[in-house]
Order: sequence, then structure tokens, then C-alpha cells
Amino acid sequence: MKFTDLKNSLNEEGAKSIYLLEGDDAYFRNKAEAMIKKRFVQMPELNFTILNGETLKGGSLTELISAVESVPFMSEKRLVKVVEFHPSDIDYEKYLKKTFENFPPETVLLIVNTEGRKGVELKRKACVTFVDCNRADEETVARWAYVTLKRADITASAEICLMIAKYCLCNMSRVSVEVEKIIDYKKSGTLSKEEVDALVYKDAEYKIYEMTNAVARRDFDTFVAIQTDLCRKAGDENSILAGLFSYFKTLLTIILSDESDRQLSELLKMKEYGVKRSREQALNIGEEKLKSLVETVYSVQSDIKFGKLSTENALQTVNNAIFFK
Repeated sequence: MKFTDLKNSLNEEGAKSIYLLEGDDAYFRNKAEAMIKKRFVQMPELNFTILNGETLKGGSLTELISAVESVPFMSEKRLVKVVEFHPSDIDYEKYLKKTFENFPPETVLLIVNTEGRKGVELKRKACVTFVDCNRADEETVARWAYVTLKRADITASAEICLMIAKYCLCNMSRVSVEVEKIIDYKKSGTLSKEEVDALVYKDAEYKIYEMTNAVARRDFDTFVAIQTDLCRKAGDENSILAGLFSYFKTLLTIILSDESDRQLSELLKMKEYGVKRSREQALNIGEEKLKSLVETVYSVQSDIKFGKLSTENALQTVNNAIFFK
């Protein structure tokens, strides 16, 4: 299930035996854990145990089994949390399967992983309830911002809430902080675009995204304005060059590939809509131009490493190649 479905599941279905919270959004992972803990744990100092999953391998898995099978103290449930737990197929079959598939009703096991790794696919086990804590899409994040602001007596349009989501790259940890900042500043009333621009910090990665989009439009003024702002605040031309190289390489991969947008989205770990937009941009720039730009950025990055070129001159060389060659 998605993180957004967890609250209803807890209220309507009660406790599951094993929860796997997995994904790259720390806000979702932390909130999901807090909801489960609040719902089932009384006297956490006695009925809440945390284990390091990295150390639980082979015979040491008996430590987990022992914790799971312990009886709660003056409470209905006991909660055992395991962080970064990626057992192998062999360890699952030998040590975990019997307990996982005949789980003690007095215990809830909470597995918290930032990402999937090699090993048994826990989220595919019938005894495991998987909670997807990956970064949400723009629409979901914008909806959360809209509802949160509305509860604070602040009116914000769908377009403005979408701006907040985009500026924070849908990272809910950042979105929650920025929305609280808006609430503290605004108190009540209608939120404007100008206020969002002034209050919400644009992630450097988003600024690079805006800057690279200006390349496909051949919008030199916007490109230079964003680049100048990035250099002034971050002072790191290397990160800009890295962003441009990644952008051009991705566009070149897309324009040269015969795969569908869906297949490429899986290969490149992008949203399908993002692949479609990138394909349009790649066609606007052209295959030969993209090949030349990839070679140029790679060449200046090599020259920087060998001390042949300063980062400032390297960036200017790439700018000239983009707009004036």
C-alpha cells in the first residue's frame, strides 16, 4: 500500500503482523513508524525494541526471533523495529520462514529500509504488509500542501501548491518544513506566487532542472540567470557541469533508443511523463548537437581534473557550445 493508505488501514483493519516501510522519503518512513507506534504500543520503554538489521545474519537472527517471541509487559502488543534488514533467501528459509508465517499475535514487527537490496523480496511475502515510502508524485504532494495550508486558514490554489511540490522536488521532508515556514509567516489569508517564490527555497537540483529546460527552449537569458544564481549561492561550477552532462547524456540515450517511454522510465529511473518530455526536448536539440554537447562537457571536465582549465572557463566553454555553435 502507499503511505497515504496506511492510516485507513490501521483504523479499519487493525494490526498486521509484519510491516515493511521501504522507500527514499524519510518523512514518509518516520510518519509511518510514528503512526504504527502510537496505534499499538503502550509503555514503549518496556515494549519497544530496536535492532540493527545489518548485524542480523545467519545464527545471529536468533536475536530477532527471540525479540519477536517475547511477551509484552502489561500491554496488548509489543513492537520490534529492525533498521536496514535485507536477509538472504537462505537465511529466510532457514531462520525466519517458520516464525514469519506463524507470527506471534502479541507482536508487531516493523522493518524500516531506505531501499531494496539483493536478498529475499520481503515485500512479496504474503505475511508482510508493504508500505511504499518512496517519494510521492507532484499531485499527491501538492494535495498534501493544499490540505495542510487550508487547515491553517491559508488559501492556496492548486497551481501554487504544485509550485511548492516542484521547488522541493517532492521531497516530503523539505515540503513539510517549507509549508510550516509559510504558515508561520502568513498566519492566514491567500497565498500568492510571489510569496512562494520569496519564502520557499528552490532545491539546487530543481534549479538545474529549470536551467536545462531553458536549453531546449533556447532561452539564453533564463539559462544564464539561473546559472549565475547557482554560482553565487553555491559557488560550485562543477555541480552545474555535472548536471548538464547528466541532462545531455539522458537526452542522447532517449533519442538513440528504440525502447518505449515506459521501458525507458524503468531503465533510467524516471517518471514516464518525464521521459516523454525529455524525448521532446531531445528532438528539439537534435541528435548531432546532443552528441557534440556530451563530448564537450566530458572534455572540459577532464581538462579541469588535469588542471588545464579553470571551472569558470570550462562552464563558459559549455555555454558557448550550447547557444553559439
